[in-house]
Amino acid sequence: MPHDHPHDARDHEHHDHGPDGCEHRAAATHGHDHGHGHGHGGGHGHHHHGPARHDAAFAIGVGLNSVLVVAQVGVGIAAGSMALLADAVHNLGDVLGLLLAWGATVLVRRAPSPGRTYGWGRTTILASLANAVLLLISIGAIGLEAVQRLLAPAPVAAGMVALVAGAGLVMNGATAMLFMRGREGDLNLRSAFTHMAADAALSAGVLVAALIIMQTDAAWLDPTVSLVIVCVIAASTWSLLRESADMALDAVPPGLNHAEIVAYLAALPGVAEVHDLHLWALSTTDNAATVHLVQTSPEHGAALVPMAVAGLKRRFGIGHATIQVESLDCARVCVLRPDGVV
Repeated sequence: MPHDHPHDARDHEHHDHGPDGCEHRAAATHGHDHGHGHGHGGGHGHHHHGPARHDAAFAIGVGLNSVLVVAQVGVGIAAGSMALLADAVHNLGDVLGLLLAWGATVLVRRAPSPGRTYGWGRTTILASLANAVLLLISIGAIGLEAVQRLLAPAPVAAGMVALVAGAGLVMNGATAMLFMRGREGDLNLRSAFTHMAADAALSAGVLVAALIIMQTDAAWLDPTVSLVIVCVIAASTWSLLRESADMALDAVPPGLNHAEIVAYLAALPGVAEVHDLHLWALSTTDNAATVHLVQTSPEHGAALVPMAVAGLKRRFGIGHATIQVESLDCARVCVLRPDGVV
């Protein structure tokens, strides 16, 4: 089997006696995917800190949407358009959401400290969760107002509404495009993209409704279109909310399969058993793992940890892995060996 650890790695091995009297063997390697020996045999893979920088995208998005909110509120009140005012409320929520996401991407770049040993990566998860909650709250308010307006339709100055809605479509669509790149690998950026894409859809609906009202005077279309778009946005936001909540609760990150990782580690040379595997997200871009590997013999001790660390990074994108290597005797008395024990 080819070794997964870098060819320039320098391996060393040390022995440590734990409180249970068992000898724990820790192998450490220094290279691109480096590991550090600990009393319990830890190996930490190299990981990048935070998502790609999108400062310009956030700044443009916040600026455009702030201008749009002011225009929508003014024209919405003057034109008597519930859909336009609802879109303004939604856009205001998006400005706050973008600021949250932007702040998280700034904080995640800060280096770890003795007080925050994992750094500020979790802020990207919390920002994504807050964005999803804000979006659901805003569409709830939109839906309530739309129902009230549907029950009591009011005249709408469709021409003014169409102009502002068209501008909103262009601005929101352009902002969403700024977050297209990188959104697949970063939940925080995906939440920002979802916000902007939802705004573009809402503006498009308002524009279509305004154009039809100009031709038919059917004022009921204004709140009806708002309700339809609210349903579409709610459906797309639910998955974002669920995924963000799972990450905040240390669920296995999307794209990682517990059984596949166990199978990979169990197939490494000299590994007799894999137990106490934990997988969680350090941020919306970085994943971590801890695991105990039971060795059949000490001959693979020096190479096992760097091999496992590099393989977890290369195959599964896990950039921070801590590995404890145990003998068969120690595994029998390991209190973390049974399934379901944390």
